[in-house]
Amino acid sequence: MRRDITTWWSPNLDKNMEICAYGHFGTAILMFPSAAADYLEYERFYLIDSIAPFIEAGKVKVYSINSINSESWLNDRITGREKAIRHQQYNNYVVEEVVPFIFRDCDGQVPIITSGVSLGALHAANSLFRRPDVFDGTIAMSGIYDLKEYSKGYFDEDCYFNSPTDYLPNLTDQYWLNLLRSKHHIHVLTGSGNYEDPNASVEIAGILDSKGIPYDLDIWGNDYTHDWPTWRAMLPHVIGSKF
Repeated sequence: MRRDITTWWSPNLDKNMEICAYGHFGTAILMFPSAAADYLEYERFYLIDSIAPFIEAGKVKVYSINSINSESWLNDRITGREKAIRHQQYNNYVVEEVVPFIFRDCDGQVPIITSGVSLGALHAANSLFRRPDVFDGTIAMSGIYDLKEYSKGYFDEDCYFNSPTDYLPNLTDQYWLNLLRSKHHIHVLTGSGNYEDPNASVEIAGILDSKGIPYDLDIWGNDYTHDWPTWRAMLPHVIGSKF
């Protein structure tokens, strides 16, 4: 398949950031790495290979970006406030830099579906829920959607507005609610095996349901643990059956 790596200096993050594009055409899928991983994580662990038939057929085009989790929520050398600021800079990088890059690369505006596993699932879902005017859906796998699980006791306004289990229940603005209600690709998946937390997916699904936001909740069995074989099964399942 076609594979292109692009790097640029991010003014939002004040550092070089890489992005790898897989494919030539199709709905754009923007992949957020797990934990402290990089933009090639999904390639190294063969998640890209698992959806290669859909990429090569032009059904989807995948964009995998770097995380900065090691500079924000996973960085114990800085304060909670500094972590929140860095996280917000990352949000700005995604919306102000990555999204325009995808549009240029696709020769125009295309639907962008966010996706990720574990901590990447939080970033993916949060990106959609915060900016449904920019993103068109999410495929969130094995995520926890409460930022307090990562902020280690620190919680301010920026944390609140990046913690879907906190801000979504209080969302009443009909403009943003109607945008979310118009989405056809909100897919929340989890296994039930070791190190999975299906209750986290049930919780976010319940919040979406209370707001009249359509979603698919898919809870897989105890054989599906918090690991790559699970996600290599989940992502092609969603793309093959829902796209």
